[in-house]
Order: sequence, then C-alpha cells, then structure tokens
Amino acid sequence: QVQLLESGGGLVQAGGSLRLACAGSGRAFSSYNMGWFRQVPGMERDFVAAISGSDESTVVAHSVQGRFTISRDNAKNMVYLEMNSLKPEDTAIYYCAAKPYGDIWTWNGYEFWGQGTQVTVSS
Repeated sequence: QVQLLESGGGLVQAGGSLRLACAGSGRAFSSYNMGWFRQVPGMERDFVAAISGSDESTVVAHSVQGRFTISRDNAKNMVYLEMNSLKPEDTAIYYCAAKPYGDIWTWNGYEFWGQGTQVTVSS
C-alpha cells in the first residue's frame, strides 16, 4: 500500500510550464504503476499519463502528448508530471494515483489517490 501527496500546482499563464510532484510512501512504491489524472469541478475525472513500476514505460493521453512528460525517481519515492505549453483547457485539479496490480495500458485498478493539486492556466 502507498500514501500519496501531490504538490507543485499553481497559477500560470498560457504557454508556461509547471512541474507537479507526487511523494509516495511504502517499500512497494517502486513496483506500483503510477498515474496522473485531472478533474474539472462538475466533470468526470480524466486520465492524463501513467508510468509503469517495472520498466518505467509510459503512456500519455492524446490531449497532452508532446506537452506533458511523466517520470519517476524510485530512490526518492517520487513521481513527476512535467507540463509545458500549458493551455487554459489544462486547468483542473490534478491527482496522483497508484495501481498495485496490472499494467499502465488499462485505466482500472488505481486503488490509492492523493488529495489533488490545483492547476490554473490563464489566457
């Protein structure tokens, strides 16, 4: 099991960049698949990116591909989301999540979630 805490959100102008961080706890962190999701109030939660706990392969949503990069540092129990060329439609609460089983190619099985961090992109 793992506990997660996001940080790094804030207000940025369109075209700017932010790096979100997710700090995890637990010895099993390195084996967990990790994902980033985002949600606008009143809307459903959307997948953003994921990174595996085995070979650190990644998958990124089409809407952010080429702009967002997910990475992890297992020695520090950290997962990052580097966001570049931000757009107003990227405004959302961003959540870090852990998936103990399965793989990054399906969106089910994320059992543990952080509290979220707000990202606001102004035009």
